Amino acid sequence: MTGPGLRRSLTLPWLVFYGVGVTIGAGIFALIGEVFAMSGDHIVYAFLLAGLVAGVTGYSYVLLAGVYPKAAGEAVFVKLGMGALAGRVTGYLVIAVAVTSAAVIALAFARYLQSIFPVPEGCGLVSVVVLLGLIAMAGVRESVAFAAVITVLEVGTLLVVAGVGFPNLMAANALPSVLAPPLSIAAWSGVTAGAFLAFFAFIGFEDIENMAEETRDPERNVPLAIILTLFISVLLYVLLAVVLASMPNRGALAVSKAPIAELFATATGRSGTIVAVMAAIAMINGVLVQIIMASRVIYGMSREQLLPEFLGRVHAVRQTPVIATTLVSIAVLILGLAVPLRPLAELTSLAMLLVFAAVNLSLYLIGRSPSAAPILRRWRYWGLVGAAIALSLVAAQSVAQH
Repeated sequence: MTGPGLRRSLTLPWLVFYGVGVTIGAGIFALIGEVFAMSGDHIVYAFLLAGLVAGVTGYSYVLLAGVYPKAAGEAVFVKLGMGALAGRVTGYLVIAVAVTSAAVIALAFARYLQSIFPVPEGCGLVSVVVLLGLIAMAGVRESVAFAAVITVLEVGTLLVVAGVGFPNLMAANALPSVLAPPLSIAAWSGVTAGAFLAFFAFIGFEDIENMAEETRDPERNVPLAIILTLFISVLLYVLLAVVLASMPNRGALAVSKAPIAELFATATGRSGTIVAVMAAIAMINGVLVQIIMASRVIYGMSREQLLPEFLGRVHAVRQTPVIATTLVSIAVLILGLAVPLRPLAELTSLAMLLVFAAVNLSLYLIGRSPSAAPILRRWRYWGLVGAAIALSLVAAQSVAQH
């Protein structure tokens, strides 16, 4: 394929900002109430279980990304391990995950915006997707710099909410009951159902791999960024889950359209409007980075002859895949306007778990080859463990729904 390539301008800090920005967003701001509705006071275990699944697969990404730092990483990994057809299907699933994730976050943004201003949900959704699609076309450094500013705002907001709720946790002496493990099959069923939805909150760390061709020293920086992003995300989610489970009105939080803002209002006795504003701003980040990621997967797949060549064309000046970015933005708009939030999140979690299973299995298959990198040969059985865990969560959710 001829034509300009992507610009290598991202360093480790930029990648971590990118990873944290895409991982921490609608999953915690909009869905923590839904997760509590499923798992109840055992919500901490729902997030820990989801984090375990993400962490095991995250290490598989670390291993593979260190050897094959490519855009469309998942499609490349699975193509090497299971063949071109499996790689193509995996790439399609990754694109679907990015589009549905962006639609979930855009829809959550529109809801938070509606809780602040009397703006029709559809108008808020269309406005934010169009604006962020244009920013994504402007250039990767510009896009990630914009995302980094919002990442600082969103993480800071969540730390403030956790901080104001922590005294309530201590005063009520609720920590032992919040951390008490589930002791019945019914309780664990609720935890696994909650973990399936909470898993959506961890989707994003794998996007870092798809920025590899725009990263300096990707063999080192991409794996490190994945590890740091997962560590920060798990720590923050568990902290917020502990605080929420200690609240006296946690049942009301489960049905709130703006649960984090409601949590702040409960803990402080003040209006949660400022938190709702910050949450709406923070969600912009998730939409932006998912649009960026999906367009890079399309670019990478076209370079691997897994999609038509014209989809990977890069703007001569901006050095961004403009055609792919436009198509992704349109798809996000259509899904966000047509499908409710919770089914979108569950669909995203299912698709991502299937991708994780395929990537883990590919680690094992690639590692079996005598010509594979020594580190992949040494850790190949880790891939089998990761695949089994991902598929187990899919099976548990299927049983819970029936």
